[in-house]
Amino acid sequence: MTVEKNNSKEKNDKSLSYPTCHKCNGINYCTVGRASKILDNCPMKVSPEVQKKARELYETDEFVKKSTRVASIVEATGYIHWPRLKDTIEFARKMGYTKLGMAFCVGMLEEAKKIAEILEKYGFEVSSVCCKTGSVKKTAVGVPEEFTMYSKTGYTIGWITCNPVAQALLLNKAKTDMNIIVGLCVGHDITFTRLSEAPVTTLIAKDRSMPHNPAGVLFSHYGKEFFSREFKELMANKMKKKV
Repeated sequence: MTVEKNNSKEKNDKSLSYPTCHKCNGINYCTVGRASKILDNCPMKVSPEVQKKARELYETDEFVKKSTRVASIVEATGYIHWPRLKDTIEFARKMGYTKLGMAFCVGMLEEAKKIAEILEKYGFEVSSVCCKTGSVKKTAVGVPEEFTMYSKTGYTIGWITCNPVAQALLLNKAKTDMNIIVGLCVGHDITFTRLSEAPVTTLIAKDRSMPHNPAGVLFSHYGKEFFSREFKELMANKMKKKV
């Protein structure tokens, strides 16, 4: 199917009431100040009340006003030249934060040490909590026994659960101004973010197979082969169910 046919199909699909901006082929018109010419369900067309509400929040919510302004200043100042850690530092400084929390994966202890060292050199007070704090067994929080992992020699490994709840509560108790996620597992990061009283940013997103670079899978040979196998298995399972 050509790009033109794809565009036509999207434009004529009146059933989509939710936004699908990823289908705005070639150009996202909003980046040049216009609603999409391709998508009938462009949120600028179908949800003007949401756009209005967002504008109101930029004007009335003091945190949103300041955070948005600071984020844009940091982006423009360090564009391309600064690593994400520097962006994080400058955002925190311009927000007036002095005490930073770090919720880190036990497997990233060395990274956590280096991050804390750098943050402290910039004058921040750093409070950090390891994911295995509390030493809670996975089975004690409802994880089925069959998901306990074993080493090649038969010893149990990974039987202590990650504890994002305690990480959040401990950093809440420490009264941090902003919390930084360093390598928490998918799901654990969500739990932590939900319970954290301080605003949260992610510095390192865990991806064991892609050296913690989740975007790397999208355009690599490894990613193409991995998902090709996955999709073949999905299709095979669908065919089995039809038989």
